[in-house]
Amino acid sequence: MLVLITYDVNTEDAKGSSRLRKVAKVCVNYGQRVQNSVFECLLSPAELCIVKNKLLTIMDDQKDSLRIYNLGNSYKKRIDHYGAKPAYSPEDPMIF
Repeated sequence: MLVLITYDVNTEDAKGSSRLRKVAKVCVNYGQRVQNSVFECLLSPAELCIVKNKLLTIMDDQKDSLRIYNLGNSYKKRIDHYGAKPAYSPEDPMIF
């Protein structure tokens, strides 16, 4: 299923900057960055639980915000892309 993960980490202090890097690293490991703080992740239900738990462990719920949108398996009908960056399919192979 496709999951959209968005976050806003308060970086007014060094701890916030550290949290921001950690949150981004977790998201990069599970998905594709489509905006600065927005990731599209193709996850199984078990992987979603793992990612969510990792992110909730990192974030400061008094200062930061995390939003997770489950677009499900029929996500292709729910996404319209416009603009400069080329669209991609999360099902395509990724070359490292």
